[in-house]
Amino acid sequence: MTVAHAPTSLSADELKLFQALFKDQIGLHLSEGKKALIAARLGKRIGELELGSFREYHRLISSRGGEAERQYAIDLVTTNETYFFRETKHFDFVRQRILARWPAERPFNVWSAASSSGEEAYSVAMLLHDVLGERDWSIFGSDISQRVLARARRGLYPMARGEKIPPDYLRRYCLRGQGEYAGQFLVSKALRERITFSQLNLTALPQRLGPFDLVLLRNVIIYFDLPTKINVVNNVVRHLKPGGYLFVGHSESLHGMPVALETVVPSVYRKPH
Repeated sequence: MTVAHAPTSLSADELKLFQALFKDQIGLHLSEGKKALIAARLGKRIGELELGSFREYHRLISSRGGEAERQYAIDLVTTNETYFFRETKHFDFVRQRILARWPAERPFNVWSAASSSGEEAYSVAMLLHDVLGERDWSIFGSDISQRVLARARRGLYPMARGEKIPPDYLRRYCLRGQGEYAGQFLVSKALRERITFSQLNLTALPQRLGPFDLVLLRNVIIYFDLPTKINVVNNVVRHLKPGGYLFVGHSESLHGMPVALETVVPSVYRKPH
């Protein structure tokens, strides 16, 4: 599709319109520093739709009947970089501190709460299968973006995305693409069948979810302001089993937040029994 007349500059007033909309819809805090990103990602879409301005696009996605395009805009703005086995110390912790002492008869249920295109969920699945084998374990992956969830469900990635997967796991759990899929790999069906992906808004979670033994809420709360962070973490903790673990990103912290969790090590928390 030819992109025509795509606006490139976003005014301060237009930025405020999108800040308010995304905050209201998904709790996302868009700082002034995100102005160029919003202009680039939404500007191209505005050109594709042959609209005249950012303000006109805002009218479209905030209108009744604009739900599908609003979801498209959310997908554009919230898609963030992820990769397999990101923050390896967390995987070491799961193996050594959780799974090593996990009772054989107990199921182990994990929630990848901001799963993006699935790399985190599949990384955990490789570890769980390696340690627990065919025992009772499952993973639930959620994200606000339908577009990345579609990629996650497929489990098909460029070979370059697999560079941080341990070589043994790459051999055991990933199938090298042939023909039209050359240069890509597919996560094995055995792992894909253990994972369910679904769209969820972390600021408005359903009452019935889980409960989970481990929740990965990594590298997402940095996109919320403090009141929204507290709301999201408390929403998530409600779906964590007593004694269950919550991980946030290594650059994130829950320090000073009124949440019912105990700090185990930096970025790892536990819900009291």
